[in-house]
Amino acid sequence: MPQRNLQLVNDQQQPDAYAPKAQQVAAASAISVSNATVSYDGRPVLRSVSFNIAPNQMVGIIGPNGAGKSTLMKAILGLVPLNSGKIGFFGESINACRDRIAYVPQTEAVDWDFPVTVLDVVMMGRARRMAFKLWPGKSDRQHARHALDLVDMTDFQDRHIRQLSGGQQQRVFLARALCQEADILLLDEPFAGVDAATEKAIFALIAELTKQGKTLLVINHDLNVLNQFDQLLLLNQHVIAFGPTQQVGTDENLKKTYGGRLSLLEQADESLRRQRGSKL
Repeated sequence: MPQRNLQLVNDQQQPDAYAPKAQQVAAASAISVSNATVSYDGRPVLRSVSFNIAPNQMVGIIGPNGAGKSTLMKAILGLVPLNSGKIGFFGESINACRDRIAYVPQTEAVDWDFPVTVLDVVMMGRARRMAFKLWPGKSDRQHARHALDLVDMTDFQDRHIRQLSGGQQQRVFLARALCQEADILLLDEPFAGVDAATEKAIFALIAELTKQGKTLLVINHDLNVLNQFDQLLLLNQHVIAFGPTQQVGTDENLKKTYGGRLSLLEQADESLRRQRGSKL
């Protein structure tokens, strides 16, 4: 996957010179996070997290359990409050951009007993675009069925959502996000519990979305697939490194992120070596 340039800010600039440039970077960024700190019961979970994601990127968030990955995503969505810092989208607040942002949660965070079909779930992605309509129109149904077709779940549209496998449920929630027609998609471990074929299909789909101008932020737990991402955000309560995968996905940065868990690091290192070798 081609690497794209990330506009970087020099932390050594003086405040007066830094502020205008920081504002320009934030306004040009699909997602801008500046000095975000989040605490639970007085205990910091995220500490002064800052990064800017340019549009048309697929960015992977990686880090150990308890690193704050899901908390960061919830903070970006405005679902948990910031102790300090600022988060913006295309230079705007979350309230001004909700229609442009879609979220795919972890499957374990979903109430599977809620009585809805697969098509009902996907149609939820049209809620904001339906405005004051009581019922979805023809166009809404067309968008929902097209989204199901993209994730190869059309044949399951009348099934109850709890009757599906974990991989199928992930596809349905991705279809809901696609149905929303958002510019930014936030995916919280979309590959957890899916088989290799489903993982490959989802990666192919989200890679195509970046070609269409979408921006994706993906929490990922599988270090063998780092080379699928344009950029990586290595997180362990604070940002260890952020930038193009081939530049920041190094042994040194991975050790800093995971605290030297060699079995995981060796998997990631081997994956990155294979990608480098394929480009020679």
